[in-house]
Amino acid sequence: MALRRALSALVLALAFANPVFAQGLQPSPVLTLDQDRMYAASAFGKRVQEDLQKQSNDLSQENRKIEAALEAEERRLTEERAGMAPENFQKLAADFDERVTGIRRAQASKTDNIRRQAEAERARFFEAAFPILLELVEESGAVAILNNTAVIFSVRQIDITDAAIARIDSVIGDSPRPVEPGPSQMPRPDSEPEQAPEDSSTDN
Repeated sequence: MALRRALSALVLALAFANPVFAQGLQPSPVLTLDQDRMYAASAFGKRVQEDLQKQSNDLSQENRKIEAALEAEERRLTEERAGMAPENFQKLAADFDERVTGIRRAQASKTDNIRRQAEAERARFFEAAFPILLELVEESGAVAILNNTAVIFSVRQIDITDAAIARIDSVIGDSPRPVEPGPSQMPRPDSEPEQAPEDSSTDN
C-alpha cells in the first residue's frame, strides 16, 4: 500500500531543533522499524488475526457441510436416474450443476471478503499508527525511520519496533478510532491495502 511503501523507504523526514527523548529511546538521527512485527504483535493486529481465523474456520465448516449435502444429492440423482425419462434426468442434472456453480461462486466470494477485510484492517492500522510514529520521531530527535528490511546493518538500540508497539497499544488498543480529517504536520501518504487477502469489500 502507498502508506506502507512510504514507511518502507524513508518514512519520516523531519528535523527538530530541541528534541525531548522518549523513555527507552536512544537519541539517533535514524531509527529502524519492523513494520510486519509492529502490526502482528500489536493488540490490534492480534485481534484482527483472531477474528479472521474464526471467520475462516466457520467458513471451512460451512463448506464441508455444503459439500456433504451436494454429494448426497448427487448420489440420489444417480440412483434415481434408472427410473426417469432421459429428458427429465437431464433437466434435473442441469439444474443441479447450475446450483453447484452458484454455491461455489458464493462461497468463493465469502473467502474474498475475508481477504479484503484483512487488507482493510491492516490499512486502518497503519493509518492510525502514522501520527504515533511521528511522535516517536519527535521524541527521539530522529530525522527518519527506515524499514529494517532495507537496512544492511544497524545497532539494536535504534530499532523502535517494541517502543512503537507499546505506544500504539496504549493509544489505539485493539481497534483504532476512525481518523479525523483535517490538517496535519506532514502530508499523509494515501492508504491502500497491502497484498493478498484489491477490490473493495461488500462488507466493509
